[in-house]
Amino acid sequence: MPSSAIQQDADIAVQSTHKVLCSLTQSSMLHLSGTLVDREKISRCLQTLQSSSPSYLLLASLDAARAQISEDPETIFDKALQLAIEARNMLRKTTGISVLDVTSFPKFPAIDPLRLTIGFRQLGLSGFEADEILSKDRDIICELVETQSITFVITLGTCREHVQKLVSGIQHLAAASPSSCAAKMKVDGDNLAPFADIKTSLIPRDAFFSGKKRVSIEISLGEVCGELICPYPPGIPVLIPGEIITKKALDYLLHVRSKGAVITGASDSLLSSIVICNK
Repeated sequence: MPSSAIQQDADIAVQSTHKVLCSLTQSSMLHLSGTLVDREKISRCLQTLQSSSPSYLLLASLDAARAQISEDPETIFDKALQLAIEARNMLRKTTGISVLDVTSFPKFPAIDPLRLTIGFRQLGLSGFEADEILSKDRDIICELVETQSITFVITLGTCREHVQKLVSGIQHLAAASPSSCAAKMKVDGDNLAPFADIKTSLIPRDAFFSGKKRVSIEISLGEVCGELICPYPPGIPVLIPGEIITKKALDYLLHVRSKGAVITGASDSLLSSIVICNK
């Protein structure tokens, strides 16, 4: 397993415990190490953000996850790692898909071995389309969908039957996809993100309190965005209040929406209109 952030001498790190261990969704931990970070200041900051009535179900699940891994920290992931290796090896033999591994990132020391990222570009399918097929036809639920790929997670609760179901479902998807699709569709999303030309006209606070109006997306180019527009997944905002709306941002939003992404934050999730700040 890759070394943790704290093991690599980070002073502070957030761990999404519900994603890597077995705690309940929405539960996570904040880890501190060393003396560089002022712990009392961190506590005061948290007090301004956190509820005075935390969920004891979430807290209990965090404690249970901690107890579970502390019983056998050296070997507890052995079974999950072996299943991930087996799944990756079987999926590599499937024609029409690609499997992300560390060779894709030669400068990276390691990637998470329990994440399986499968690309469907050669099949002519977006990640959203492949996810819909796997979900409806095979009851296979993924962790994350992208425009060209899907990521699955092998957890402490994963068994060989789950892996076999996943591999069988993807093999069926690959076999059922017409070969002509690969020639028909080379996903155009490669050149749409990330953005290097972000410009803001207002800081988010000023944009929040600014007067606003709704306009059609066709005439929003060059205006100042008045709302947070965030495709999910991956859940990263493309436009924030105060940012100048660019053609590249609009093209990307329309592209991922056409592939099945859910647009969160926007008052019009269909993106036929956008809220802008008054000039």
